[in-house]
Amino acid sequence: MFEIITVCTGNICRSPLAEQLLRQRLADLPGTVNSAGTYGLDAVAMPAEAQKLAMQYGVTPEMAAAHRARPLTAAALGTPDLILAMAREHRRSIVELAPARLRSAFTLREFARLAADATDADIVAAADAHSDPSARLRAGVAAVAARRGMTAPPSTPDDDDIVDPYRRSWATYERAGEQLVPAIDQVERVVRLSVAGA
Repeated sequence: MFEIITVCTGNICRSPLAEQLLRQRLADLPGTVNSAGTYGLDAVAMPAEAQKLAMQYGVTPEMAAAHRARPLTAAALGTPDLILAMAREHRRSIVELAPARLRSAFTLREFARLAADATDADIVAAADAHSDPSARLRAGVAAVAARRGMTAPPSTPDDDDIVDPYRRSWATYERAGEQLVPAIDQVERVVRLSVAGA
């Protein structure tokens, strides 16, 4: 089975939304998706606004209500095949906790930007050298990571981050969703190409 983890600060807004969307979209594939936060909140539910946003994008009310935050640990970073941070600060924290995971840790929007520059054929060819889902996804992720330094950088570094909506306006929550969901589309594409070959 493959494994993906999404990471933000408190694990109550951005990373649970990314986790839940990926969980629903990839439910037919042999893998797991989890999330965690760098700030260390433990067992805290998603705020009502974050649950509303999740449901707006098709997450079931039960899944949104069931989420409980968990703190990020080095152990939690040992096994995922793909690590998706919601902002550059979270990626820094990930690499500090687990330096060996540098090449498989991205911000979500960075991954989407690089993935958009990788062809379906390149991703499938990399994955096809392996048989089990975890190794296939790692190979597909490596094909995306190979675009680092070749893909045009964002117009500003902030473009690789998803805005933090916590304790901010509903419009900020909506903006976070607008930044996050198109990036999730690219993650789904890469996972499907890697694991299923289509």
